[in-house]
Amino acid sequence: MKILGIDSSGLVASVAIVEDDRLVAEYNLQYKITHSQTLLPMLEEIRNRIHLDMQTIDAIAVAAGPGSFTGLRIGAATVKGLGLALGKPIIPVPTLEGMAYNCYGTDLLVCPIMDARRNQVYTGLYIFEKEDRIRMKSVMEQTAVGFDELAAKLNVLGREVLFLGDGVPVFAEAMKELLRIPYYFAPAHMNRQRAASVAALGKEKFEQGIFEDAADHAPEYLRLSQAERERQEKA
Repeated sequence: MKILGIDSSGLVASVAIVEDDRLVAEYNLQYKITHSQTLLPMLEEIRNRIHLDMQTIDAIAVAAGPGSFTGLRIGAATVKGLGLALGKPIIPVPTLEGMAYNCYGTDLLVCPIMDARRNQVYTGLYIFEKEDRIRMKSVMEQTAVGFDELAAKLNVLGREVLFLGDGVPVFAEAMKELLRIPYYFAPAHMNRQRAASVAALGKEKFEQGIFEDAADHAPEYLRLSQAERERQEKA
């Protein structure tokens, strides 16, 4: 099974190909360039390097949100266009689940946090349990919440926590002040969005029957954009 993974939910632009249990190629770029200028050239570079026939892809996994409103729209437009052109289904992977999957197999409670502004984070809580294989399970589904509320929940759970995401440097001082449990930070190669994780988790979801037609795909924003909030306030 061959899965194309795409993540444009934040500052990181990332494209990957996962075939069965092997990462064939991954291209990550974390720089202030518009994703609309990078995603398709990154995919084209991978396609050329590994001589990829796009028709051999079984499905396209995408970080479906939350995240940057512009980034999510660019990612959604890209995968919808590819899916419709190739006749391939889309696997929507919640952004926070994809990030947590970077830390596959850890015994710690995994808490990805993305800076959502206004002292809020996009976050979720995840653990890895051993069944027939190691599987990721959600303790708290992804949501937009104030960091103080998240810290209070973590203190109640009382578990050691592994943080990752662009919210870590933003809320580092708040962590020192509010958290009463041991916590750690994921290293550089694991602490941001990765299309490889989106593709690998997408493969699991595809095998479980979780996918949709390209025409039906839409990002999951979790909250209104700033422009929409301002419009409502004026109204």
